Amino acid sequence: MNPEHGDIMKAELPAGTPAGKPAWLRRRLDAFMDLRFGLFIHWAPYAQWDCRESWPLVPADPWARPDTMACWTERGRDLARFTRDYWALNRTFNPAAFDPDRWADLAVAAGMRYLAFTTKHHDGFCLFDTATTDYRITHPDCPFHRHPRANVTREVFDAFRRRGLAISCYFSKSDWHSPHYWRPDRPVRDRNPNYDTRREPERWAKFVEFVHRQVEELMTGYGPIDVLWLDGGQVRPPDQDIRMADLAAMARRLQPELIIADRTVGGDYEDIATPEQEIPDKPIEAPWESCLTLGRYWKYMPNESYKSARTVIHLLAETAAKGGNLLLGVGPDAQGVIPAEAEARLREVGAWLKVNGEAIYGTRPLPPYQSGAVRFTAAGRYGYAILLQAEGAPLPRNRGVIRGLAPKAGTAVTLLGSPAPLSWRPCPEGFSLDLPASLDSSAPAWAIRFERE
Repeated sequence: MNPEHGDIMKAELPAGTPAGKPAWLRRRLDAFMDLRFGLFIHWAPYAQWDCRESWPLVPADPWARPDTMACWTERGRDLARFTRDYWALNRTFNPAAFDPDRWADLAVAAGMRYLAFTTKHHDGFCLFDTATTDYRITHPDCPFHRHPRANVTREVFDAFRRRGLAISCYFSKSDWHSPHYWRPDRPVRDRNPNYDTRREPERWAKFVEFVHRQVEELMTGYGPIDVLWLDGGQVRPPDQDIRMADLAAMARRLQPELIIADRTVGGDYEDIATPEQEIPDKPIEAPWESCLTLGRYWKYMPNESYKSARTVIHLLAETAAKGGNLLLGVGPDAQGVIPAEAEARLREVGAWLKVNGEAIYGTRPLPPYQSGAVRFTAAGRYGYAILLQAEGAPLPRNRGVIRGLAPKAGTAVTLLGSPAPLSWRPCPEGFSLDLPASLDSSAPAWAIRFERE
């Protein structure tokens, strides 16, 4: 356990926590929302190609097979040939440089507090040792099975847990490799089963059993799990009833106080909302995390274009001000290495958080949430004004005005990272303060702490 973090998934139930969930789950969700910043890793044999993860296999999704994709054009834009070779990627997947401790150390250096890891994406390849399928990293078909760290999910979870990070276990409910989801004797059309589940209930029942067994394996053999992050939102009643109540009960029997994100489905088992590649326009009542990519794609892509550290910091301030977490996606390459440029970006974010993390971690929204280039958060008796600085913009004037609220009369206002109090005074719009002349012109943002009324 990282002594700086403590037990980051324990928290008291705060006054005013919305009703509708059991008290234990509200406590867990409140603790989860304290984390604010997580790392999302998509990784599997598809890292060997310049394609998106899983999606090119779906005939109805031509957007996933652009002509700029070499692995598509090299196969003559022939979907049957592409699919055959895609399913065989497990036979060449041998990430000799895989080092989960290095991943975990980077996450800590970036100021991240939790990990979401893809144990299985929609293509069905399992990065854990399952008894349900040969399509797994520990099977002899995969050359990496000989490696002492072949049970990748266990190695990753253990490495991050040793450093005090919470664990979110990504698992796709859909499985396009399973003959009980996509029948091999029938053409595939879209991401759904290629048969009528109501007319073939026995086949569908075998798929449901398959999914429950895999979740049971993950909930028993991989240490304490904080979040079960279920993707594949089309798997829902009435046509794809996965018996979610039974699955959740089993998972929580094995992992007491487990948070479940049955994403995009709604209902009793979507404890966390998960907007993808966007941040809500305003705070929402439900606990939520925005999952965004550091680059353009979830998985590793050659010649990737990454967001600047400044952009990530601004996104982090935006999500925190609206009461959400930022789950940032980074894809290791086929050897298991996080690209150097991505690593550099994350370390820059971590350097900023080391000084200003007090305005992010454990905070809650503070009305009016934002004003111009300022984002507001609160924790306890303190409020924070995070001043976002655009690339190349002139420094704020020596006397800045923070609009929308004011500190408690007679209390100190400080710049995080600087012990000297700032001179401030109330004004009709909010309050004005004298910013230090030594303000770092290259900083992406500054955080001001003040006592609230």
